[in-house]
Amino acid sequence: MDSTHLTARTCMGTAMKSIRCVRNLRLGISVVVLSATLSSKLEARDQPLAANAARLIQAMELLGAPFNGEDLACLRRAIDTEDALEIHAALHAHTLFGVSINPELRVKVKRSAADPVLQQSGFTPFLVRVNNNATVTRKVNIGSPQSGPVYSGASKLTLQRQAQEELNANENTDGERRFLSVEMYDSPPMSSELSGHHTEYVIALIYSRESGFREATIQFDIGQGTQDLGFRSEAAVLFSIAPAIPVKIQIRDSNGSRTTARLEFYDERGRVYPPQPRRLAPDFFFQPQIYRADGETVLLPPGEFTLISGRGPEYLRKRQIVQVSAISDRTINVQLERWVNPADHGFFSGDHHIHGAGCSHYDNPTQGVTPQDMFAQVKGEGLNVGCVLTWGPCFDFQRQYFSPVAADISEAHTVLKYDLEISGFGSAALGHVCLLNLSDQTYPGSEGTSTKGWPTWTVPVMRWTKEQGAITGYPHSALRVVPESTASWLMQQIDSNLDQRISAEEASGRLLPQAFADIDADRSGTLTNRELVRSADRVAVQIPNTALPSMDGGGAMEIFVSTAEGVCDFISAMDTPRIAEWNPWYHLMNCGFPLKLSGETDFPCMSSRRVGHGRVYVQLGDVAAVDFTDWCRGIAAGQSYVSDGFAHVLDFRVDDRPPGTEPVRLTEATAVTVSAMVAFAREVPRAVAHGTEEPDAGRAVVGDTVLLHAPRNTDWVVGSDRRVEVVLNGRVVHSADVPSDGRPHRLQFEIPVETSSWIAIRQFPQLHSNPVTVLVADCPVRASRASAVWCAESTQLLWHNRQRFIAAGERSAARTCYERAIARFSKIARECPDDGLTIPELPLDPLLMP
Repeated sequence: MDSTHLTARTCMGTAMKSIRCVRNLRLGISVVVLSATLSSKLEARDQPLAANAARLIQAMELLGAPFNGEDLACLRRAIDTEDALEIHAALHAHTLFGVSINPELRVKVKRSAADPVLQQSGFTPFLVRVNNNATVTRKVNIGSPQSGPVYSGASKLTLQRQAQEELNANENTDGERRFLSVEMYDSPPMSSELSGHHTEYVIALIYSRESGFREATIQFDIGQGTQDLGFRSEAAVLFSIAPAIPVKIQIRDSNGSRTTARLEFYDERGRVYPPQPRRLAPDFFFQPQIYRADGETVLLPPGEFTLISGRGPEYLRKRQIVQVSAISDRTINVQLERWVNPADHGFFSGDHHIHGAGCSHYDNPTQGVTPQDMFAQVKGEGLNVGCVLTWGPCFDFQRQYFSPVAADISEAHTVLKYDLEISGFGSAALGHVCLLNLSDQTYPGSEGTSTKGWPTWTVPVMRWTKEQGAITGYPHSALRVVPESTASWLMQQIDSNLDQRISAEEASGRLLPQAFADIDADRSGTLTNRELVRSADRVAVQIPNTALPSMDGGGAMEIFVSTAEGVCDFISAMDTPRIAEWNPWYHLMNCGFPLKLSGETDFPCMSSRRVGHGRVYVQLGDVAAVDFTDWCRGIAAGQSYVSDGFAHVLDFRVDDRPPGTEPVRLTEATAVTVSAMVAFAREVPRAVAHGTEEPDAGRAVVGDTVLLHAPRNTDWVVGSDRRVEVVLNGRVVHSADVPSDGRPHRLQFEIPVETSSWIAIRQFPQLHSNPVTVLVADCPVRASRASAVWCAESTQLLWHNRQRFIAAGERSAARTCYERAIARFSKIARECPDDGLTIPELPLDPLLMP
């Protein structure tokens, strides 16, 4: 026997010692047997294989599973001499599978020598030897029937707009027992594809959610249809899975009290733990973070992790390195630190629009999640109030959690209440509606279901809500301008001679997006459809603007009717494009309606990152506990401001009068004093939703939380000034730049008031106060004829576009209500200052026949 084979036999002995140390089962294998399992093209010296083995050494070190001393020494000697047999002998004990690719691209697999020992809650790397008889340069894929998401039923559309479609791939529709995650390690120094060499090694990573002995089938291919026949592309393996380590989390709030926190665990490769597709409640698969109360545990494998902790946007993000060991202390201490506490100023935060089922939530293995799971989210984000709204999906199951009062799980400063969103049933085609503080969730005649008896337009259900002392409002309220739709409607209404042009005479006194001369780009004296489209597009980025919204199924469509009827308390903000949210609110307030603004998330449909992305802060004063009814009354009264949580107006007054109280009354036109105390976080996530990321679609979509998710990033923007603006009747009349330094800043302005008005403070797009009303000579607010006409025409357009969705038996009553609203806006328009607009007759389309 030559020296090469003697050296190989020596290394094989070393390798077998390693095997015995791990299992004490195998007594050894001969070089002859090993050689028989390798490619027939085995070469005595193999430089590509040696280079491949050198990369394996680096990769296994990065993965936290380095080769031990004897194996490593043997492998390095083999690499130095480029000896193929020695390399294979040194790697044999670490190889779990041998994969062969024949010249017809058929893949088959066999078990190899490595011990199938896994670590629960951790990724274990194994080598896979590839005999590439086809010399292809394809990607090796690994799979398993026991791998993949453990849930099913999440909305594909929702995950798509959250840029997390991969979380829905291979969903568990059959309720299979899935406990593995399998993937190929293709990060440097390894490659994502085979080299084409006849023999090389790749690395498979295998994760188990469970511990103990578990059998699984592992499959390999290099593309669709490449699996060998007769199940030869798969191998059954009995894994021995060591239990994960229950790590206790000790959490202290900034005041030293025990609390709940948001936690993100990452390994050295940036992988999140626990892996998202393996999660069931209380951990949500569509979030990278988990929530734990003080004293609760998280299962982790041994190793080093980066922990990012916090508790909502009012807290600083903390980053720490934690070591998890099977023998040392298994407690992680998390100390939270606030940068602001609105409760010190009497403001208590809430998200009035959260879901425990539907959209991202799965409906298998359970129909959504429980109040306990939602409570952890609400408390873990530092919210004082969470309104969990049952809607269409899983309605029959989720409605069991409703109660006329706050849920039993509530605490003094964290309150959970189940109510309703009319969405997925009833009047949703005319705008979704949030119904808060209900004492009864069963509409008369609905028989406790979402499938019968509910009105098909919003006013009746809102009236029913008000009759039981509850409050109402429209969620995800943006009434977006679609320039082509705006132009088409204007042409249809104004082009009386049907020549597809609008003359100056035809347009006289009519509401247009801009002045006639500003629209008439070619100075022809007439307006074309193209010019109208461009005009609507230009003004869609302005606030307020008079481009008519599309009324095509999105936003707070019927708000003009319900507000005129006195049954709508609020319009929601902070989760859809900011201009399209605030614009209808401004117009309705210009008409003198006391409509208020509230903040929401629509979690996890609009935004799945966290509850409370959009918030309302209600002034309750110095209270020992939050009373949900009082909090809702504060929303209806407007004793509040809305924010993304990274911006705050901790005090706002006009002549020392805060929002939601009696108006400031002036006997004549004069100046008023506007004072405010504002604070802005040092750090804000880089995202369209926060105004820190420039959207491709421009300013018109700033604030949209759908665009919060793509492109996905974890970047933060540190430090910049914020422009704080004083708004009078929708127009900015004063401003100041305030540093985002985490500290409160006091501002004061003198603002002349000529007629009855509303005044508010805002910072676009993160913050808006509710208004203070100023009445001059006790006259009502009649700020803008254009606003009143815009509301009337929006109502007419809505009837034209959507009356077909109202049930035949309800259309006559609805038409009467719409006509009453238009008449109300027309009367208000006549009471407003004359700005050259005529008040057009706005007949509604005839009733559709049943």
